[in-house]
Amino acid sequence: MEKHRIMMVSDFFYPNFGGVENHIYYLSQCLLKLGHKVVVVTHAYGNRSGVRYMTGGLKVYYVPWRPFIMQNTFPTIYGLLPIMRTILIRERITIVHGHQAFSTLCHEALMHARTMGYKVVFTDHSLYGFADAGSIHMNKVLQFTLADVSQAICVSHTSKENTVLRSGLPPQKVFVIPNAVDTSMFKPAVERPSRSEIVIVVISRLVYRKGTDLLVEVIPEVCRLNPNVRFIIGGDGPKRVRLEEMREKHSLQDRVEMLGAVPHAQVRPVLVSGHIFLNSSLTEAFCIAILEAASCGLLTVSTRVGGVPEVLPDDMIVLAEPDPSDMVHAVQKAISILPSIDPQVMHNRMKELYNWQDVAKRTEIVYDHALKCSNQSTLERLSRYLSCGPWAGKVFCFVMMVGFLLWQLLELWQPADDIEEVPDVSFSHNCDEEMLQKNQWNEEE
Repeated sequence: MEKHRIMMVSDFFYPNFGGVENHIYYLSQCLLKLGHKVVVVTHAYGNRSGVRYMTGGLKVYYVPWRPFIMQNTFPTIYGLLPIMRTILIRERITIVHGHQAFSTLCHEALMHARTMGYKVVFTDHSLYGFADAGSIHMNKVLQFTLADVSQAICVSHTSKENTVLRSGLPPQKVFVIPNAVDTSMFKPAVERPSRSEIVIVVISRLVYRKGTDLLVEVIPEVCRLNPNVRFIIGGDGPKRVRLEEMREKHSLQDRVEMLGAVPHAQVRPVLVSGHIFLNSSLTEAFCIAILEAASCGLLTVSTRVGGVPEVLPDDMIVLAEPDPSDMVHAVQKAISILPSIDPQVMHNRMKELYNWQDVAKRTEIVYDHALKCSNQSTLERLSRYLSCGPWAGKVFCFVMMVGFLLWQLLELWQPADDIEEVPDVSFSHNCDEEMLQKNQWNEEE
């Protein structure tokens, strides 16, 4: 099989923590194990700027661009073109893989890579609506980016349907590859927690989209119905104050423990202290937190939204509508079937269902398809952009033409032959060992 030289691009990467960051890291490590060359490009984090190496020889370019809002860089459209061109040439990249729809760095990198004739792949990790102003704006930007993409990946079938509707991308260009979980990191506790007190764990960003307002109504009712139930809530966000007000109002200080933000390396100790994992998201393309909880042997209760019903088999999850009364009923059902749950059996099933090696092999196939895509002439690319709308299409064409002219000027000012190529350095490594070493790296940070 042909070996690829891949550049992962996103605003979201370590030392920031989240689902996209973990996805890029684990996928990159397993692609390295398969013999591919992988570099990651993201923006600077604090004083972390320049080139860094991570476990297994994963090379990360922290571009000296500061985040503007929500860890996103300010959209400059052309400001990153010289840096991206230099990295692409120096690393002899063949595939550019962008992640996350609201990453401005991703959109700009994919646009410049297509202008320079590289094959590009895009992975969408989230669901978006169609009615509010923010979604309308984001969907138009996504339509521009994906009008010229080689292949796309979504993390669930629901996410694929959402992306195709938002971007107008042909469905045959979109692959579905789910996320995975590092089961070597998320193992059940050696001693199972006592069932004399049932502990329900919530680990989530405390924001509207994650259903924090639902929790405010569900927790008091569950505590009223079950005197032996206790909640542990990990996470932080603007909605935290609502949970604290609920705890004060109902005098639940001794039954609702607020941990605040939980580092990823400390998520497992929190999970294994509980029996049930509660996810109240209002929208979710694919919830990695559910995988981590199931791998630790917790029974999951979740809202039936987005791609969540695709994540786990029916006997490992209790689904409910995003309604307080239905959520309470689902928690009651989970408590009743808790005695039949064996954490170790659940963990073993997760090892079979989800692993990053499988995700990497399936992503290889997408890269192979991308390289087989025919090269588009400039006129063909312009016709694609024109089809994006009567006004937006013309704007997109103008943006693309200016980018093309700037690229040609860069070619005259600094020819590609004058840019020194980076020698390849091979590292002997094992993919599973890297996952464990990565956790140690996180703790050191």
